[in-house]
Amino acid sequence: MLQTWRWFGPEDPIPLQHVKQAGAAGVVTALHHIYDGRAWTPADVETRKAMIEAEGLAWSVCESIPVHTSIKLRQGPWRRYLDAWKDSLANLGRAGVPVVCYNFMPVVDWTRTDLLHRMPSTGYALRFDMVDFIAYDVFVLKRDRAETDYPQSLVDSALERFERMSEAEIATLETTIIAGLPGGEDSYTRAAIAERIAAFDGIGAHEMRSNLVDFLKEVVPVAEDVGVRLAIHPDDPPFSLFGLPRIVSTADDARAILKAVDRPANGLTLCAGSYGSRPDNDVVAMAEDFAERIHFVHLRNVSKDPDGSFTESDHLGGDVDMVSLIQVLMAEERRRAAAGRADAAIPMRPDHGHLLGDDITRKTNPGYSLIGRLKGLAELRGVMTAVDKLVPA
Repeated sequence: MLQTWRWFGPEDPIPLQHVKQAGAAGVVTALHHIYDGRAWTPADVETRKAMIEAEGLAWSVCESIPVHTSIKLRQGPWRRYLDAWKDSLANLGRAGVPVVCYNFMPVVDWTRTDLLHRMPSTGYALRFDMVDFIAYDVFVLKRDRAETDYPQSLVDSALERFERMSEAEIATLETTIIAGLPGGEDSYTRAAIAERIAAFDGIGAHEMRSNLVDFLKEVVPVAEDVGVRLAIHPDDPPFSLFGLPRIVSTADDARAILKAVDRPANGLTLCAGSYGSRPDNDVVAMAEDFAERIHFVHLRNVSKDPDGSFTESDHLGGDVDMVSLIQVLMAEERRRAAAGRADAAIPMRPDHGHLLGDDITRKTNPGYSLIGRLKGLAELRGVMTAVDKLVPA
């Protein structure tokens, strides 16, 4: 598998030299400074590409071109923003960036409630706590009828927890949920997120799926023209937040997306941690089912709780059978190579990592510290090496 590393551009605390030291051959990045829906120009793209190649690395995946809210709603100036998205996609393809990962999550991107969850190792992990989230949604944000979206037992637990929270704890929880995490499109105030959520009133799962299919019908032909493979990222977490429709959460969702525009360029990002956060998703089975259309892989693991909470575990230590997953993906690579496919090597990256060692006292992006991802990549590389040596072709 093509080992890559997510890098947030010149402002990332981790320089490209350290990416190279990690043993990664490819870089996963985007033009994070251009996030307002404007098209990325050829000059914008070439500048970033030259920066990466100067360090002896390749820009292997773009993650992500932000999909403007108006596109998801199919309202307002959506046409202008969609045309700009297509221009950015075309300019990436013409510059030789072969894969574009993107998502269609409404209002909030990937979401956690705790960025410093203490682990038995004394390191720190990212965590989504369902009771904390309900406490924020129902008793802090006070979204209309929010309590009806959750089991009463969890609402009762959330109330108990909320009543014990200090003002500082509430402020930290709010910042964690709505202030934006690395790679996310937007950061909000309380009033702003309430307004954005309200904009989706009347937009259910059916309407969101229809809007996504309309989007794909326009962007997939562009991707084909410029030699790009599109890879939609699953919802993270893979269930509704704030009552909003999330439509890339299950195997059935993925199957419907691939069928709606049944072209090789329309594919998936298999994020093991995102899909694996939902008990009814069998990530290994999904890899087997969708192998031919998996264009990018995030290898991350989670440990789930019965109430829907989850903690980001060690890469080889959570509920996802990472060894079996890597075996399936490498078998698909061998099949592609035998068929002469140019995309035989599937790009992967060690997604997230625990905050460990000296990184605890340094400035890092949540989930994207150096040492934790180095540890994860080393573990995953060991599995890949063993599979390559020991599993017959």
